[in-house]
Amino acid sequence: MASGKSSKAGRGKRAPAVRVKSTPWGTIAAAVVVVVFAAAVFGYAFYQNRQKNQQADALAPFTPTAANQDPSKAIPGVITASFPAGQHVAPTQRVAYTHFPPFGGAHDYNWAACNGVVYPTAVRSENMVHSLEHGAVWIAYDPARVNGEPLNALRGKVEGKPYTLMSPYPGLDQPISLQSWGHQLKVSDAADPRVDQFIQSLRRNQYAYPEVGASCDALGPGQFDPANPPAFEASAPGPGAVPELGASGPAAAGEQLRPPAQGGNG
Repeated sequence: MASGKSSKAGRGKRAPAVRVKSTPWGTIAAAVVVVVFAAAVFGYAFYQNRQKNQQADALAPFTPTAANQDPSKAIPGVITASFPAGQHVAPTQRVAYTHFPPFGGAHDYNWAACNGVVYPTAVRSENMVHSLEHGAVWIAYDPARVNGEPLNALRGKVEGKPYTLMSPYPGLDQPISLQSWGHQLKVSDAADPRVDQFIQSLRRNQYAYPEVGASCDALGPGQFDPANPPAFEASAPGPGAVPELGASGPAAAGEQLRPPAQGGNG
């Protein structure tokens, strides 16, 4: 009997349960996501920095120096011309430009705002040319042929960039045309590396424009309002237009050219 009870008692005792900790898969997954995200961010930053360094290296030969005052001479397709500075016309006058878009010559005494402004509509050429005299680069494009991603790429080169402006220019013989004072380059593709080379060579190049130190800020209502700029005129300027070189136009007609504004902003 005793052995039976002992046997029953033995069967009544159970071995303590072994608790196995569950694997924290949720925590592990979250940690993996964080690591992968951090690696992606680091990789992207590294790639971006590498791209910027490569771009800077590629553009280094196009940075103006005392020894290389006009790097644009090395850019295929750039044309140049000489224009007298300070030849001003009134807002009601037009200039008989010989280049389209113009890149120098007589111009309105009110300059177009040119500190990273992207104009959605075509702007009067006489105002845009004055901005070139102040050291700006003007990107013009044919709105019938440049849109979507190419247009966004061009906009990225202008928005927020000092001494740069952009506007549509209907009827261009090439999709894209870049202007600085006395320089012009026409290209068919916004991704053409010559676009950046031109900007690097000529924007605020102290050796290549007349009015070093002149402002590119907006003049405001009553002068030049970037929110409501004077419209581009596609028609021929007519027989009463001021010649591109200026000196023989208004003077010969008995008209007066307004003198340059004070402070070198004429």
